[in-house]
Amino acid sequence: MLTLFCFLSLFGPALGQEAEQQFVTIGTGGVTGVYYPSGGATCKIVNRSRAEHGVRCSVETTFGSIVNIEKIRDGEIDFGYVQSDWQYHAFNGTSVFEEAGPFEDLRSVFSLHREVATVVVRDESDFRNFNDLKRARINIGAAGSGSAASWGALISRLGWTEADQNSLSDLNTSQLAEALCSGTIDAYFVLIGHPASLIEETQQQCDIRLLGIEGDAVTRLLDEAPYYMAAEIPADLYGMNETVRSFGVLATFVTSSKMPEDIVATMVQALFDHFDSFRRLHPALNNLVVEDMVGTAMAAPLHPGALTFYRERGLLPATDADQ
Repeated sequence: MLTLFCFLSLFGPALGQEAEQQFVTIGTGGVTGVYYPSGGATCKIVNRSRAEHGVRCSVETTFGSIVNIEKIRDGEIDFGYVQSDWQYHAFNGTSVFEEAGPFEDLRSVFSLHREVATVVVRDESDFRNFNDLKRARINIGAAGSGSAASWGALISRLGWTEADQNSLSDLNTSQLAEALCSGTIDAYFVLIGHPASLIEETQQQCDIRLLGIEGDAVTRLLDEAPYYMAAEIPADLYGMNETVRSFGVLATFVTSSKMPEDIVATMVQALFDHFDSFRRLHPALNNLVVEDMVGTAMAAPLHPGALTFYRERGLLPATDADQ
C-alpha cells in the first residue's frame, strides 16, 4: 500500500521543495466508534508537518479489527486499530486466523483505551441480565468486526446452543440506534470505549439500559485468555444509577514489520508531540497515559521504529530489546 513519489534530490528538501512524499493509510472502524476519530486525528497531526518529513496520511473506514489485520497482511493498508484479543490471535494464528496461519510480520506500535463488552437494550424490555437474551434478536456486529468475533468467544463458554442465538444480525454501528429503538432488534452487543457516541445517539432516540456481563463464563474467559480483562462502565455515565460490570480488551495500533522504521517513528513522534491534543479528541481517550500506551505488553513485538523512539524518549529502558 505504501507508495513513494520522489520530488527531491538525495540531499533532502531545498529551494522550497517538499520532502519525498510517502503515502500511508490507517484502517479504522465505524464512524460512531473511537477508531475512526483516532485515525483521523493521527493523520491530521501527521499531515500538518508533512513538508518536513514527507509522510502523508489518510484513513479508511472499515468493519474493524479483523478486517484491518487482514488488510495489513495483504498490503492493502499500512496501519490499523485492532482489539488486543485479535492482535493475539492474528500473531499466533489461532481462532478466526487459524486457516490463514500466524501473522508473524504483525508489529505493535502502541496501545490505547480500554474497550468494554457492552450490551444495550430498550428500558421497557424484560431483559434484566445477559442470559435473558437467549433467543433474542441481537446485533453482534458486522462480519469481520472484533465485536462479532468476541461474541463467539463468550458464547462458546456459556454453553448456548445454536437455537439460543438463531436471531443474530450484523448491522453496521451506524444502524444500531434506529434498529434498537424501532424494535427491529432487541439488543446490540459491542466492544467499545466509553463514553461512546453510539450509546449517546441511542439514548437520544429511546430510553435504554446497559446489561452487565458477569458470572462463571466470564471468569473462565479471564482465566484462560490473557488478552481479556475485567472492565466496567462507571455509574456516572449515561445517567446510570450503578456501575455495569463486564470484561474488555485494549485498543491497539499495529502495522507490519515491512513498514520502514522512519515512517513508524514519524507517525509515533507526531502523536506523542501532540499528545494532549490527541487525548482531547474523544472522551474515551481522556485518561490515556503515555507510559501505559508504551509499557503495556502486547502479543506482537514492538516495531523497531517505535521501539527506538520510545528508548530515545526514555519511555522504555535502553536495554529492553522487546516487550
